[in-house]
Amino acid sequence: MALIKCDFYSDALGLSTSMHVILPQQTHNQIGMENVTGSGLHPTLYLLHGMSDDDSIWLRRTSIERYVASLGIAVVMPQVHRSFYTDMAEGGQYWTFISEELPKLARSFFPLSPKREDNFVAGLSMGGYGAFKLALRKPDQYAAAASLSGALDMAAHLSNDAPSALRQAELLRIFGPQFAGSENDLIHLLQESKHNPAPRPLLYQCCGTEDFLYEDNQTFRKACAETDFKLTYEEEPGEHEWGYWDMKIQNVLKWLPLSKRD
Repeated sequence: MALIKCDFYSDALGLSTSMHVILPQQTHNQIGMENVTGSGLHPTLYLLHGMSDDDSIWLRRTSIERYVASLGIAVVMPQVHRSFYTDMAEGGQYWTFISEELPKLARSFFPLSPKREDNFVAGLSMGGYGAFKLALRKPDQYAAAASLSGALDMAAHLSNDAPSALRQAELLRIFGPQFAGSENDLIHLLQESKHNPAPRPLLYQCCGTEDFLYEDNQTFRKACAETDFKLTYEEEPGEHEWGYWDMKIQNVLKWLPLSKRD
């Protein structure tokens, strides 16, 4: 595998930012690694970080490079700060960046496939929210999306009487005062999907039963059951921590609908 730290300028954000990228590399004598790469453009997993992290965190806290080596896929890990992958009410246009600009830039820099069946997105916590928002709002771009301990019911955290573990004032600066029923509300997007003939990405959702976002995940799971999305759901004892995510990202990689390639 090749690991690249890419610093670049974003027109959408109006600033310089960064991403880490793992690219398949065919090797024959690398000890302890089974590297696979097909011909042509690489299938791609966009792997999203949580609210307190950055584009290096999946590399620092898990063995993601080793986990994907035998799969022949690229992994793009972008930096979005504390934006919730949203065009912020007071801040940068991070939804425009992640949903439109980043894929185009990444494909211009690296040999990545633009085909829907070759593109996937996953993330933890805030990144789980971002992954499902991409799947629900851009279903023609992603074949599958995975949320690990995702913040999936943000309306509950923005409610005035909610005992939220997230910072309400900061969330208001991100989302503005009108969240419920907006294009940032995942539950609303699920409901709207019933009237939308767009393709349905496969969804994977997991959360530890001791996680402070467990109720978020139950709300999303129940809402998703009322749609025709195919959801794979897993839960077991676990908290909001990297031991759990390091374990579950391996399940996500096994679950991805990767097509056989030459």
